[in-house]
Amino acid sequence: MAGAWGAAFVPTDPDSPSSAFAACSGDVELRARFLVVLPVASVPVRRLERRAQPPGAMWLEILLASALGLVIYWFFSGDKEDTLPLGDGWWGPGARPTAPEDESIRPFKVETSDEELNDLYRRIEKVRLTPPLENSRFHYGFNSSYLRKVLSYWRDGFDWRKQVAILNKYPHFKTKIEGLDIHFIHVKPPQLPAGRTAKPLLMVHGWPGCFYEFYNIIPLLTDPKSHGLSDEHVFEVICPSIPGYGFSEASSKKGRGRWRPGHVKGLHLNMAFVVRNFHTLTLFLGPRFRKLFGYTERDMELMSPLKEKMFYSLIRESGYMHIQCTKPDTVGCALNDSPVGLAAYILEKFSTWTNSDFRDLEDGGLERKFSLDSLLTIIMIYWTTGTIATSQRFYKENMGHSFLSDRHQQMKVHVPTGFAAFPCELMHVPEKWVRVKYPKLVSYSYMARGGHFAAFEEPELLAQDICKFVGRVERQ
Repeated sequence: MAGAWGAAFVPTDPDSPSSAFAACSGDVELRARFLVVLPVASVPVRRLERRAQPPGAMWLEILLASALGLVIYWFFSGDKEDTLPLGDGWWGPGARPTAPEDESIRPFKVETSDEELNDLYRRIEKVRLTPPLENSRFHYGFNSSYLRKVLSYWRDGFDWRKQVAILNKYPHFKTKIEGLDIHFIHVKPPQLPAGRTAKPLLMVHGWPGCFYEFYNIIPLLTDPKSHGLSDEHVFEVICPSIPGYGFSEASSKKGRGRWRPGHVKGLHLNMAFVVRNFHTLTLFLGPRFRKLFGYTERDMELMSPLKEKMFYSLIRESGYMHIQCTKPDTVGCALNDSPVGLAAYILEKFSTWTNSDFRDLEDGGLERKFSLDSLLTIIMIYWTTGTIATSQRFYKENMGHSFLSDRHQQMKVHVPTGFAAFPCELMHVPEKWVRVKYPKLVSYSYMARGGHFAAFEEPELLAQDICKFVGRVERQ
C-alpha cells in the first residue's frame, strides 16, 4: 500500500551523526540478513540398505533426514548476514559527468507565483463533473457533489500563500545525491535540557503523502515539554521528499528503486507488508486456534470478519496500485493536467485509508480528521511541482517486475524495530507476522485509534510510541 513503499536517504549534513533512528510509514529495508537455503541433499545421510530395513523404514529415514535438514537450516540461516549492495548509481539526465558531484547543502524556500495560481483557477472554473448515483456516497469513489464544495473552497477560500508561509516555517534544504536534487527539511530543537543532545530522527513519507504530513508531529518531537509531553527524548527531525515527489527531482532513468540507509540505530514503522502464504492459511484457523498461531484477541478483532477486513477491503483499496505498478504514466498524464482530477484521486485515499467506514458518509469523513487547508496543501505540493506521474512511477520501479520475489523481499531486517498497529490501517499485521521480517522487534503497540496517515492524523499517539520505542532501544 502507500506507506508500504516509503524510502529513506541519509542526508549529507556533516553535523549529522553517522547513526540515527528512522521512522517510516512503510516497509524500508535496512542492513538485512539473507536466509541461505540448505538443500536436504547436503545433509549427510547414511546409505540405506534395503534388505536390513522393515517396510516403510526407508521413507521414515527420508522423513527424518528432511526434518533434520530443516532444523539445521533454521538454526544456521538466521545468523547469515548479508547486505544489499547500494552501488554508485547515476539517476540524473544523460551520462555521469566526469567532475565530482557537488554534495553541498543549499538552503531552499517554497515559492509561488500569480501565474500558477491564475492557471489553477482557470482550470477549476472549467471543470466537468459527472453527477453521482443516488445514495452512493463514497462507495463509487470520490462523490462529485462533495467535490464541488471542495472546489468552491479551493477557488475562493483557500489561501495558498498563507500555506506557503507555513511550509517555510521550518528550514528547507537541497543537496545532490547520485545526480538528483533531493529536498528535505531539518528541524532542530529550539532548546535542549542541560547536558543533553538531540537524537537524529529521519521521518519518511509514502504515497500519496509528502513531507508536510509531519508538520503536526515535529513540534512534539523537537520540543515535547512545551506540548505537555515528557522531554526524556528530544529529537532533531529530518524529513526528505522521496525522489520524484514534491520538491525532490525525479529519476531520468529506469531502475531506481528504494534507497536504504545503512547506519541506523532503530526503525519504527506503522505499516509493514509482510504477508506470506503460511500467514494466509492460518487466518482461516485463527479464530479456533489463535493461541497456537500466536494471535491475540485484539488481532482477531482487527482481522474479523476475514472476508471484509482481509480480502474485500484489499481488493477494493488496491486498484490504484495495479495501475501504478503497470502503466503509471497513462493516468499520470490525466492527473497532471487536471487539478480537479488530481484532488479527487488523492483525497479519496485520505478518506477511506483513514477509516474504511467513511465510505458511508456523503463527505467521505474528510473533515472529521483533517482540515481542507491541510489536505489542499498536499494537493498543491503535487500540483505546483507537477510530480504526480513521477511519484506513481515509484510503484512501477519497486513492484512492477518481480513483486515479492526480489532478493530484498526475502531478507530479514536485523535492526531494532518498533511497530505501531493503528486499528484503521488498510491491513492489520499481527506481531507474529512482523517478527518474521523484523526479528529484533522490541516494541509492538496496539494503538487506540487512527488509520494509514498516522503522523498526520494522530501525531501525539505516534510521537509517544516513537519515544517508547527509542527508550527500549537505548536500554538494550
